[in-house]
Amino acid sequence: MSINTKKMRERHFRAAEGYLALNMPDHALREIGRIDDVDADLFKMCMLRGEALQMKREHRPALGAFRQAHLAKPTDLIALMGMAWCFKRIDQLPQAIDAMKLAYEFHKDVPVVLYNLACYYSLAGDKDNALSWLGRSLRMDRNLLSLIPAETDFDPLRNDQDFQHLLELTSGQAPK
Repeated sequence: MSINTKKMRERHFRAAEGYLALNMPDHALREIGRIDDVDADLFKMCMLRGEALQMKREHRPALGAFRQAHLAKPTDLIALMGMAWCFKRIDQLPQAIDAMKLAYEFHKDVPVVLYNLACYYSLAGDKDNALSWLGRSLRMDRNLLSLIPAETDFDPLRNDQDFQHLLELTSGQAPK
């Protein structure tokens, strides 16, 4: 591959990243489509494509792109979370949970992984697992508490006494 080809590919990647930052997924996809040597950095291309399609709310094609990225780098957290996010939105919660469990295997120290597992278990109606993962995530990072009021994934548990008790304990308030 010539140096100019490599420079052009990097230019297209940077342009696609810029368009994504500007919330312009169609432009990003166009830039990605201009890259001739797709095998040169398949992971990066798939991730950018997945993010652009995710932004367009094209969940199934985005899932395909994130899966390809996952195959290229099986332990990558962003690819696994992208897959889980898409699975959730196409009503495949068991697969979303499996993707997050795999993410947890490689990223046990990342609180948002545990938090997302709590979200997905909540949506799946598995209160015990939801509360367990949520409690663990909040012990790792109390700042996650600020996300919970707006987190619709916890709506199935919102009025549950055990859920409320966990939040009170974690926030340092005495239980009622």
